[in-house]
Order: sequence, then C-alpha cells, then structure tokens
Amino acid sequence: MLANEVLQCTDEVAAVLAVRPGSNVLYLRRLRFTHDEPLAVMENYLPEDLIPLGERDLTRHGLYQLMRSRGVHIRVAKQRIGARSGTDEECTLLGERHGSPVITIDRATHDDSGRAVEWGRHAYRSSQYSYEVTLVAH
Repeated sequence: MLANEVLQCTDEVAAVLAVRPGSNVLYLRRLRFTHDEPLAVMENYLPEDLIPLGERDLTRHGLYQLMRSRGVHIRVAKQRIGARSGTDEECTLLGERHGSPVITIDRATHDDSGRAVEWGRHAYRSSQYSYEVTLVAH
C-alpha cells in the first residue's frame, strides 16, 4: 500500500465518478506483485462513502472483495488499454530501467444501479504482462 487516504477530487476525477469537483474521494495507490515480482502500480479513486475508514485494510482483502462485502455489485467496467514510457517512479517501483514501456489501463466501473464506484489508472510492467484475445467472425 503506497497511499490510502481521503482527498478532494480534481475536475477529472469528479467527471468520471459523477461527483462535484472538490468532493472527498478515497484515493488508493498500490504496488501489486505476482510471484514476488512487482507487476503493477495501481491508482484507484472511489466515492468516499463506499468503504468506511475501518474497512479499508487492503493488505488482507482485495478492493473488489471489500466492495462486494459492502453490497456493491459491479455490473459494468469500461477500460482503455494503452502503452507509454513509465515515469521514473513507476520504473523504480516496477524494477525496470528508467523510461521502460508500461502497459496502461484506465477503468471506470459502475454498479448495478449505474453509479460510478471506481476509477482506476494502472501501469503494468510490460516485460511481465501480456494479453490474449479471441476473435470470432459473425
């Protein structure tokens, strides 16, 4: 866990979460591992009321697991996948050379009522990550 705090949101975050600019949001920044190797730097913004302060322990539970335990039923997530050069901080955290490419994922998640419940901005270590896609003709 790199950050777990309540912030006043920017205009950009407010637009995605459909809240007023300057509203309080929960900001999470995490370094995720797989097989003891760093895999991703993950930033997430959530409406402040979604996960009470006493339940924000993400060292023992995953974010979506905590959301489900609070009655949040994720229905739709829209993702944009891209690539760019990693920032100096991202490359250091991910154990990559400075300027190495990272795979990016921006995700807006909505519950079954249509409410925006999360906005994530993630940078994945491209040397350790791949996608597989199946295409089917109609």
